Amino acid sequence: MDTIKINHSDEPIRLFKSDFLEFFTHISPVVVVILWLPVAGFFFIRGVWIKPQPLSAFFLPFGFLLGLFFWSLAEYLLHRFLFHYKPKTPQQEKIFYLFHGVHHEQPQCKTRLVMPPVVSIPLALVFYGLYHVLFGVLLQAPFMTAMVFSGFIIGYLIYDITHYATHHWPMRSGILKALKRHHMRHHYKTPNQRFGVSSPLWDYIFGTRGD
Repeated sequence: MDTIKINHSDEPIRLFKSDFLEFFTHISPVVVVILWLPVAGFFFIRGVWIKPQPLSAFFLPFGFLLGLFFWSLAEYLLHRFLFHYKPKTPQQEKIFYLFHGVHHEQPQCKTRLVMPPVVSIPLALVFYGLYHVLFGVLLQAPFMTAMVFSGFIIGYLIYDITHYATHHWPMRSGILKALKRHHMRHHYKTPNQRFGVSSPLWDYIFGTRGD
């Protein structure tokens, strides 16, 4: 992605000849919130409802916070190793351009700043399956599956809204300014560094925070 030329046009780059397929490459952050906030709420309530008795109330918020932590790591790893995967064939190059390359070519396109459901839903199912196996099957704690997944989805929402905000909202002070600066440097200075969007934590840990 180092050689991608920035496109500042207000007209979104067209990815498919088919209007039907092209429709699914555009999404508003409002749709993401409408879609995923009820999911997070459902699993939070489910975690509270099915928790075994007696059980310290500590484990419920702990599960939620653990989900937030898991998302922050997933955000970094997905961005670094999946979204910025270096294609080895022309076919892979086309796929990963659709996946993330177009965003680097046209970073200010408002309808391509949050993850479309055709990507986010399959990923959510994969992670839910992992948490179900870990907490529900191996640890026999299904309430933790629900609480962790709820926190994970809220973390994802924070990421998507933060990503949109760094590109289009004024963020002129404090941590918001730092997040915007961090992400803009990822786009315009070091596209192979600074992979954290909602937090630079893992860039510090793994040494990709840049100069």
